[in-house]
Amino acid sequence: MVNKFFTVSQIDGTVAGSPHERELRDFSASKFSLFRDLNDEKLRRIVDEELGAKIEDIGFREDWTITLEFFPEANIHVSYFYYGDEFGDIEGELRFLFSGERVCWIPGEDLVTYTGIVLNFIEDRAKNREPYDKNYDEKSELMKKILEQRKEPFKFLREEDADELEQFLGARVARKDSVWSIKREVFSEIFIEVTYDESRNALDISYSGKNLNRIGRFYLELIGTFLINHILRYITTKNLEKKLPDICYKTFSILYAKEKGW
Repeated sequence: MVNKFFTVSQIDGTVAGSPHERELRDFSASKFSLFRDLNDEKLRRIVDEELGAKIEDIGFREDWTITLEFFPEANIHVSYFYYGDEFGDIEGELRFLFSGERVCWIPGEDLVTYTGIVLNFIEDRAKNREPYDKNYDEKSELMKKILEQRKEPFKFLREEDADELEQFLGARVARKDSVWSIKREVFSEIFIEVTYDESRNALDISYSGKNLNRIGRFYLELIGTFLINHILRYITTKNLEKKLPDICYKTFSILYAKEKGW
């Protein structure tokens, strides 16, 4: 089966190009030299052992492409092109594409922000830089607000959803008594766990793993938000006939929302 690739402008539902496309061009301008100067063996080690991603050829005559699963059926591709002096001032560039049956469900903002996190993570690991914010047991005010805003839809989860939700997220999903536990490995040996206590209507998030100290809490909170948003997408698509909290519909891309008439 041949992959279908999307640009972020397509996912944003724009014709002339979206602000997120400009963000990706900025990523190319700021990160190209990192990859130009990075030893191939070191890059492959970071990608394989620390990101849990892969380097491949996706067929656009690129030098190489990093392919990373954001969620099952939602992939991010970072392609490196080196031109030398073939095109004058442009020595090379990074290009960004997205693939998978569910990638168009996800807003361009989430995809681009996650791409930026991945690029910064690679740079930090390449330069042996430690994150400055390792207070993993604390929550920012924004994360507290996100947990409060997004807890209501979790009431729609049913015990029989566990297996399908596990496949949808690429996570381990368990329900014991009134508590849901949803745990996903986001980078190699770095885990985010979302818990929902039905009896208290309480949503929480935590982080763990032997490589946890390689990424800062700020990035983990962003990725945790993306995980919660994807759970809400599952809940929404399983309850289309019901009136759900508005936040559910806001987690989808403009393209998908237009298709559904939201």
